Amino acid sequence: MGNNGKQWSGRSRGGGFGYNFFILLMKVAGIRSAYAFLSLVVVYFIPFAPRATRAVWFYNRRILGYGRLHSAVKLYAHYYALGQTIIDRVAIGSGMERKYKFEFENYDAFLRVLDGGRGAVIIGAHVGCWGTGAGFFGDYARKMHLVMYDAEYRQIKSVMEKHCGQEGYKVIAVNEGGIESILRIKEVLDRKEYVCFQGDRFVEGSPTVTLPFMGHEAPFPAGPFAVAGKFRVPVVFYYAMRERGRRYRFIFDIPDGQPMTRDAVLGSYVRSLEAVVRRYPQQWFNFYRFWS
Repeated sequence: MGNNGKQWSGRSRGGGFGYNFFILLMKVAGIRSAYAFLSLVVVYFIPFAPRATRAVWFYNRRILGYGRLHSAVKLYAHYYALGQTIIDRVAIGSGMERKYKFEFENYDAFLRVLDGGRGAVIIGAHVGCWGTGAGFFGDYARKMHLVMYDAEYRQIKSVMEKHCGQEGYKVIAVNEGGIESILRIKEVLDRKEYVCFQGDRFVEGSPTVTLPFMGHEAPFPAGPFAVAGKFRVPVVFYYAMRERGRRYRFIFDIPDGQPMTRDAVLGSYVRSLEAVVRRYPQQWFNFYRFWS
């Protein structure tokens, strides 16, 4: 399937230019001014990012069941929410974390998993902004290895390093079909360290499993869940969700019945992700036709 808006291209919305622009604006005028200017930028993106706009419209109308007027309002809110997370990620990473509030769900149980000496697979999604939580992993971050598609990784790597410094975690950049990344994942888990995936995206040609999600059939990548099932290591689902008042809520969902098979991990993940998306519907940041 080509890149016609129904397939993820391997790159994320909100790339290097967007990061650089808002970093400059924050440094010159502050976070509130960046939010204010963002309200104008959103007006530009709605007509000039047609594939993303169609995907968000479909999500609001068909998946969430909103009426036309409500969908139009939420279309604007969706883009604005994405821009806020970009601004927040850079602000928090560059030393402005005191301007934010943070809350944690199930954090102690998450730390027990990390301290268990068995390694772990941590699976997130393109909801909220996982990067805002990087600084809270502390010494654990040195054992964290984030698996990202190469195009997505290179898109923001240099910008974030320039303005936010080096992140504590390491990145395993995946090239399509590359055996090297698979071997690196095995090495990490053999050392009882932690591999982190985003469980909601795949590139064309990679194995997928289709399951009901938000009331409609949707394909999910098989890889992250196959790794968890094969190595029989503890699994944690992680989300960092933005709330009002510059507040972030870090959610650590640890499924029951571990260790689990691939299909059991995937089923638990889809249920967990759906609960989070229904709780924060405008922080679903897959700007392409996700559903089958």
